[in-house]
Amino acid sequence: MGPALGIDLGGTKIAAGLFAPDGTLLTKRVSLLDGAEGEAVGALLTDLIRAFISSGEKLSGIGVCVPGIAYGGTGRVWAPNIPGWEDYPLRDRIRECPGVGDIPVFIESDRTCYILGEYWKGAAKGCRNAIYLAVGTGIGAGILADGRILHGAGDIAGATGWMALQEPFLEEYVRCGCFEYYASGTGIGERAAERYGREDITSPDVFAAYEREDPVATAVLDKAVRLWGMAAANFVSLFNPEILVFGGGVFGPAARFMDRIYAEACRWGQPVAMKQVRFLPSAVQGDAALIGAAALTLHHVML
Repeated sequence: MGPALGIDLGGTKIAAGLFAPDGTLLTKRVSLLDGAEGEAVGALLTDLIRAFISSGEKLSGIGVCVPGIAYGGTGRVWAPNIPGWEDYPLRDRIRECPGVGDIPVFIESDRTCYILGEYWKGAAKGCRNAIYLAVGTGIGAGILADGRILHGAGDIAGATGWMALQEPFLEEYVRCGCFEYYASGTGIGERAAERYGREDITSPDVFAAYEREDPVATAVLDKAVRLWGMAAANFVSLFNPEILVFGGGVFGPAARFMDRIYAEACRWGQPVAMKQVRFLPSAVQGDAALIGAAALTLHHVML
């Protein structure tokens, strides 16, 4: 079997990696989007593919991770952070790329790729039931249940930012969901900015202020910890996973709260299931999506 090409399409860059069948990263290339939109992003992606094909490697497959929804039947995608990709024909564009020919092409959401990456090379290796909770700009979850990835009727399973975790309902939740409003990287920065009366606060600023025992940062992160614990309890009670992996840019600095998150989850979660699960930080962190994209070509039977 030849190497697999994994591609991680993000909001600011495209990373592509060539992986040996055992998961060893052979080479990696990165292209910055630099504000590119629509077809220009598609051209950057196919340029990367062409560069790997022209190197002479016979690819076993191409896997692509997109930040949004991948419609498996059509190969079209919705990626809200990329203007012009509301219904983009990504698989068709890749197939039009010279040299692709009959190379299998797999396209999945970032949620699917996160859990696949952790399953193949990370903390969920060997598991049949595991969840990857990605906390970054937004919040999403990749769910592995009984050895298969859950997608839902429209590939929206795992849109965890919309978890309803407290009353009353606020109109502000319409944009991103209750959970994401308070406990995503964006939400943490915005909630602190409201309290400070400023607009230029980011989640790294909040974590830095927390180190100084700043009361606003402490209150905002205490709230996030409670909601991370409540959400984790819901996942454990619903899916009874062996492992719950916390990843994304916020974990990271929020990994220090793992014991507190587990303690909060134990208050809410099914007690037997809570004793069976382990909470762990990602073992592959920023590479989870890239590794998972390559794993699509080798583990697609799980999909």
